Amino acid sequence: MLSKKAKYGLKAVLYLAKHYGNPQGNIVVAELSKQEYIPRKFLEKILLELKNRNILQSRMGRHGGYTLSRDPDKIFMGEVVRILDGPLGPLPCVSENSYLPCMDCKEERTCEIRRVMKLVRDATVDILDKTSLEAALHQNLRAMQQAMR
Repeated sequence: MLSKKAKYGLKAVLYLAKHYGNPQGNIVVAELSKQEYIPRKFLEKILLELKNRNILQSRMGRHGGYTLSRDPDKIFMGEVVRILDGPLGPLPCVSENSYLPCMDCKEERTCEIRRVMKLVRDATVDILDKTSLEAALHQNLRAMQQAMR
């Protein structure tokens, strides 16, 4: 399940993507918090984490605030979710980057639960890692679904 932190993070980066290249400059935390109904203190922590992982950049001063560090078509939803929530797999035994064996599993190779959860992980990764912020904004999801088939 997607955490509130990841959901708010996605809402924030999508808002910033909508305003990417805006002549008015960066988006201030207060505006983002108000427009996306995200508690400000929580949002500040999320934005800092995304900044530290090079999804966002910030500027101080009169025209300060946050903006994306890359074009919206170069930032994918899977990257944001992994930064904020960790691995995409529903079980550690199906994670590609954070694999851990299940202690209560007799034989991983024949585990029915693992096989199904691996399919869930693969489908989730396939969708989130191919959905850029740009695609999500412009609802190019149908085209993406066709390309995945």
